[in-house]
Amino acid sequence: MKKAKRLMALLFSVILVFSLAACGGKNTNTGSDSAATDTPAATEGTGETGTDTAAGGNVLNVQFDVEVASLDPQIATDGTSFEVLADVTEGLYTIDASGLPVLAIAEGVQKSDDGLTYTFTLKDAKWSNGTPVTAKDFVFSWRRLVDPTVASEYSFIAEIANIKNASAIIAGEKGIEELGVTAKDDKTLEVQLDVPVPFFESLLAFPSFLPVNEEFFTQAGDSYATSPDTILSNGAFKLTAYEPAATTITLVKNPDYWDAGKVSLDGIQYQVIKDSQTAVLSYQNGDLDVVTLSGEQVEQFQADPEFHSIMAGYLWYISPNQKVAGLENLNLRKALSLAYDKAAIVNNILKDGSIVADFAVPTLLATGPDGKDFRETAGTYPTTDKAKAQEYWKAAKAELGVSEYKYSMVVEDTESAQNVAQFIQQEIQTTLPGITVTIETMPKKNRVERMQSGDFELGLTRWGPDYSDPMTYLDMWITGSPNNYGFWSNTEYDSIIDSAKKGELALDPTARWEALKKAEGIVMDDAVIFPIYQKGDAVLYKSGVEGIEFHSVGINRIFKNTTKK
Repeated sequence: MKKAKRLMALLFSVILVFSLAACGGKNTNTGSDSAATDTPAATEGTGETGTDTAAGGNVLNVQFDVEVASLDPQIATDGTSFEVLADVTEGLYTIDASGLPVLAIAEGVQKSDDGLTYTFTLKDAKWSNGTPVTAKDFVFSWRRLVDPTVASEYSFIAEIANIKNASAIIAGEKGIEELGVTAKDDKTLEVQLDVPVPFFESLLAFPSFLPVNEEFFTQAGDSYATSPDTILSNGAFKLTAYEPAATTITLVKNPDYWDAGKVSLDGIQYQVIKDSQTAVLSYQNGDLDVVTLSGEQVEQFQADPEFHSIMAGYLWYISPNQKVAGLENLNLRKALSLAYDKAAIVNNILKDGSIVADFAVPTLLATGPDGKDFRETAGTYPTTDKAKAQEYWKAAKAELGVSEYKYSMVVEDTESAQNVAQFIQQEIQTTLPGITVTIETMPKKNRVERMQSGDFELGLTRWGPDYSDPMTYLDMWITGSPNNYGFWSNTEYDSIIDSAKKGELALDPTARWEALKKAEGIVMDDAVIFPIYQKGDAVLYKSGVEGIEFHSVGINRIFKNTTKK
């Protein structure tokens, strides 16, 4: 996606007062206590009909560097899962090529003058088992999203949307049937809000708001979304081969999709290849059409006409667990945060267009009431200062009465993450004598689970923006947030975020914007996280492939309008 288009999209959203567009809390329950009944046995390589396969020259072959974690829309938390969910399922809205929300399953919408009621009329759309998509499918899935027994880590997005009673339901104070969403009939969905949200329609393009057919979900039981036969599609494609943690995922064009006439591809074949050199060899051999580069390969292919550099929204950072001895000390956290050379990481290790992050809210995310990007007028913060890091370490040792610490850092098993972690490990140990860092490498899903449960000391993690507003990052660090991995708590910060979401600040865009800058300053000054870099993506895709939509917010890649020659 070109920068100019992205900025136009952001400016458009600001005209609506605020614009809106990743990844983390606790998923302990699928929301279903029933055993699977009447669910057909999965057939390897087949879908609902048992005959569809992704084959032939018009199938797009795409690399992932991490596995899909979940294809349950109310449980999924990561960009890889979101991408596949967007391939096979469609909600009320989708995002167009410029990043703006457009109607999808919804045929039309009426908005009340006070901005508190939205009434959607649905298209004549079908699920892949032939049953119609109805307003009840949205009621069921949205109630799952806020149901405390489901414990969706993305339940907070219903609060961001200010859907009526969402906060009280999540807190266990009201029942899920009191959520402000009603099926007036099969084709009419009414949504009521507690407070007007100018970016509400943008939020509804996010995967957490995708519909789920209740009857099918109940039949699948605990097996829901674990195989092609336990996943329904109403989107451009449908699954024919998938299982949890699979290294190959196969999709075919969905002939029952309401807009199937505009879908050119016969299917998509995803391959999980974590080693970038192996992935590039597969690309050169013609086994892949789309591949992501890292390290030396970026320099190798920069002059290639099939090379594309795309700024992504992901912020990579280290989260320190403040319940671990020593990490509760501010001076020690500040020492760690300044001890490694971020410029060397982006210039010598990644080489993919990533930029140094000395912030908690990325650049090119959102534009404020003043028409400027948040980063243009927000504060600036120290990035790498090894001498200052040593001063903080000296102060921490005096305060703690300890001169040595050994910390383990959990890291996912992708090549780039391991390379970055190893560099930071050496930098910290060299800059701060007495501190030893060991690295624990594991699949991303396990790394996330460890951090969610608090079973870690340092964690190299990332967050991708769900919507184009600073709140998509700042809301993570409120007290009790499932994404607040470090267990940090600050009453002033909580108060600012609460008011910006649904209090006085929510009604004053200019004051809200300034308050969010202050909130970011609190996070940075208290070393709640140690930012490292904002991700850039170096991508190769074949010259005959056109129409891939790249987005820095929400769903990173959309293939509905992609063609392959």
